[in-house]
Amino acid sequence: MSNMDELFAELRKIDTPTITNVVATYPKNPLCLGLYNPWTENWYTDTSIRCLYPELGPIVGHAVTCVYGMPDPNYSGRLSFMDVVDALDAMKKPTVLVIQQKWPDGIMKKAGLAGEMMVSSMMAVGCVGLLSNGPSRDVDAIRKLKFQYMLGGVTAGHGEQAVHAVNVPVSVGGMDVAPGDLIHMDENGAVKFPVQHAEAVVKNAKAMLDDEARRLVDLRKAKSAKEVRAANSGGAYTQKKP
Repeated sequence: MSNMDELFAELRKIDTPTITNVVATYPKNPLCLGLYNPWTENWYTDTSIRCLYPELGPIVGHAVTCVYGMPDPNYSGRLSFMDVVDALDAMKKPTVLVIQQKWPDGIMKKAGLAGEMMVSSMMAVGCVGLLSNGPSRDVDAIRKLKFQYMLGGVTAGHGEQAVHAVNVPVSVGGMDVAPGDLIHMDENGAVKFPVQHAEAVVKNAKAMLDDEARRLVDLRKAKSAKEVRAANSGGAYTQKKP
């Protein structure tokens, strides 16, 4: 097993909020890598994205991106879903497909974009999850495939649609994603970070979880504010008084 395979296996054991903690959430914590300004940069998803299969646990993959929208008579026909499949096939495995849906007002909530046929095609070339700002469908069939859906909603149908771009920077659910970014996601949402930081993310996340586990033992025994303060002392949730 390659080193990256081992790193991915370890990443799948860690919840997404812990990953955000070491990527950027607590810049003053020595275990935080500080890869982004946590408030001003778009590095994790917001409340507009819903995890459909929380029972699958965390997944991680290299981002492949595309843009879908209404057919454009000046462009349609240049790209198709097979170009998306080719991009998934060319990327390191596993992959997460990130689709930014761009529809006119009134269409977004009705565009059930991906279904069983699309997902089965994606899985054939190593894709493990789909992240999109709009809805998809066939959620009962996809559940059986053990493939993660992170969506803006669910709806049953759609009309004619077109691929507008493949492997371009996109913005989905408040998160900006570039092709090749690592995407980690679970029922809490998704976070991105550059692949070169994967080893540090795993190492620091494990250390943070160990620290939290020790503190939680004391917190669950605590019977007073003094004991709570002592258990939290030096942790991410406390600050020394000036």
